[in-house]
Amino acid sequence: MAVRRSGITLQQLQYFIEVAAEGSISAASDLLYVAQPTMSAAMKDLEARVGRDLLVRSARGVTLTTDGVEFLGYARQVVEQAELLEQRYLGRPPSRRLLGVSTQHYSFAVDAFVRMVRSTGAPEYEFSLRETRTWDIIEDVRTLRSELGILFRNDFNRNVIDKLLRDSGLAFHPLFVAQPHIFVARRNPLASRARATLDDLADLPRLTFDQGANNSFYFAEEILSTLSSKQEIRVSDRATIFNLMIGLDGYTISTGIISDDLDPEIVAVPLDVDERIEIGWIGRTAVPLTEQAQRYLDEVRAVVGGFGIGLLG
Repeated sequence: MAVRRSGITLQQLQYFIEVAAEGSISAASDLLYVAQPTMSAAMKDLEARVGRDLLVRSARGVTLTTDGVEFLGYARQVVEQAELLEQRYLGRPPSRRLLGVSTQHYSFAVDAFVRMVRSTGAPEYEFSLRETRTWDIIEDVRTLRSELGILFRNDFNRNVIDKLLRDSGLAFHPLFVAQPHIFVARRNPLASRARATLDDLADLPRLTFDQGANNSFYFAEEILSTLSSKQEIRVSDRATIFNLMIGLDGYTISTGIISDDLDPEIVAVPLDVDERIEIGWIGRTAVPLTEQAQRYLDEVRAVVGGFGIGLLG
């Protein structure tokens, strides 16, 4: 765009955030009780003011350009700070708190999310938590469908994951390093063992999370993904994998952090291998986290610290 105008209004930023969230100018118009021509004109004026295309318009709605994704992160920061000013000095009630988190299938991520929601003082809020595939986590954060993601690295997948993150404008921030454990049902004979070995697992069904079309070893949520197994079952969600642990005496390999409140029938047993699991959060390189996202990470650290695991950073 050749024309650049001075000044961006707070209202335009609020409109833009809703358009991006809804993926539609008309849907955002309905949500904010604004006439669609007014909303459309506001978006065109915003693009003219910043001198860049922020939206790709089609018959199906709108999507963000690369510039639009980056702009959205800053817009959220500005609107959040404006709301804090109004609450502090104008006595306005807290607004709806918005945060999207995408994560691999970790109970500590869910536990921290529960704590964050409970501690939110707003009478209204809107959050999203997606337990999903590794590739989808990265794509969610790249497109700002989620503000941050939780996933793991190790020596095997590090180079591939780091390159994909760099190419997507994202960065990995370590949270902690965990010793691998197996998750099994309480009635499993291995549940009472002080440690388990790979030989102990040879005749048990290995349960892994399906990675869909991107089912590469590098995107697996479990370490030692290249080792063969006589019995293997891929699943899509955590409830199913726990049911299969109970029903089939299966196992999966994870961090060892499990909540008795959320998963009372599952126990963690240390696995005797030299591997380590590095857990971290990913976010856009050029976009600072909102206060709500920081609050969620604080809860993650509190949950993990409660298990006696040392935190990084």
